[in-house]
Amino acid sequence: MAELRNNANLPDQDLAYFEEGAQYFGDYVRAVSWAQKFAQRNREVMMTNLIATVRKVITKPFESHVEAVNCHHNYVQQERHFGADVFVTRKGAVSAAKGQMGIIPGSMGARSYIVRGLGNPESFDSCSHGAGRVMSRTKAKKLFTVDDQIKATEGVECRKDADVIDEIPMAYKDIDAVMAAQRDLVEVVHTLKQVVCVKG
Repeated sequence: MAELRNNANLPDQDLAYFEEGAQYFGDYVRAVSWAQKFAQRNREVMMTNLIATVRKVITKPFESHVEAVNCHHNYVQQERHFGADVFVTRKGAVSAAKGQMGIIPGSMGARSYIVRGLGNPESFDSCSHGAGRVMSRTKAKKLFTVDDQIKATEGVECRKDADVIDEIPMAYKDIDAVMAAQRDLVEVVHTLKQVVCVKG
């Protein structure tokens, strides 16, 4: 079978892949598409429930945006780039097609950004999904304590226990430096101050 031959000499079996046209390639693409649609619907339901809950707490009438910024990350999508139809896998990245709105979150204690894509073809119309890690989860758990987590997330309503130390802000890159490095990929529309962060 072609699939077995293609994957016979991989340095790591986690790098296994299907070639387009292979026996199970279509099944895989359909399954991924289903999962991504499920995830999008899940985010829509969470947003609807969140707004309904906030309206119970904040009694003063307010309007929510008609169209929420809803973007995948860690996903695959068929697109056209450099004159060819290709499958683009964005890992730690989101689409930043010209005019497309996106979210670039910082860490639990940093700012986040609502951005508009500039459609840079050299990046396959992509930008970063967020700050990105500077250390592994294991290293963060060894280096930091719950007290460190409490100090680093002061003023933010979030979990501050041993199970989220791997998400401590110091385990991530400086979001402002990350944003400065991708000025040719997106423009900042809104800067958001972190007040609530939900993990797990």
